[in-house]
Amino acid sequence: MPFMKGNAPIRRTLKYLEAGRIVFRDRVKIFTVNYNTRGDHHNGARDFVFWYLPQIQYKNPHVQINTFKNMTPSPFIKCYLDKGEEILIDIDSKTKEEVYDHLRRVICKSDSQLAAELVAEEKNPANFGFGCEKHCMCEIPGQVPCPGIVPLPKPMRGKYIYNKD
Repeated sequence: MPFMKGNAPIRRTLKYLEAGRIVFRDRVKIFTVNYNTRGDHHNGARDFVFWYLPQIQYKNPHVQINTFKNMTPSPFIKCYLDKGEEILIDIDSKTKEEVYDHLRRVICKSDSQLAAELVAEEKNPANFGFGCEKHCMCEIPGQVPCPGIVPLPKPMRGKYIYNKD
């Protein structure tokens, strides 16, 4: 398989992408990471981008994510919020796990908030129509079947009730 080639192909599997726990708050619109490709104090930032950035992109499809390489003397993360506010996070000489934990505390939704959104997102089995579990009312047990498939009984049809000729 061509997608399993390259450096650490596990990063391109769906199971790995879904395992990410960083889901930004709704206010975060742009997420940038600035680091250098050389230097010991940039190791954590490089590892963070290599291992966690694909998960962040997968979990936050409406957030613009940029990386800037070799443009800064010290690594940092900058988040732009919806009302023009900015959050600057210094990640100089931190490991990828420290950066990950710090981001979860600062700009991510809490676990209880994610659980509440998941419950609200579940499909209601009583609803029917486009985007629901059941396409038609006739698919719900105890309802009259579709007249296109099974003809209605004559007393339920208007032409037999109103035209008594």
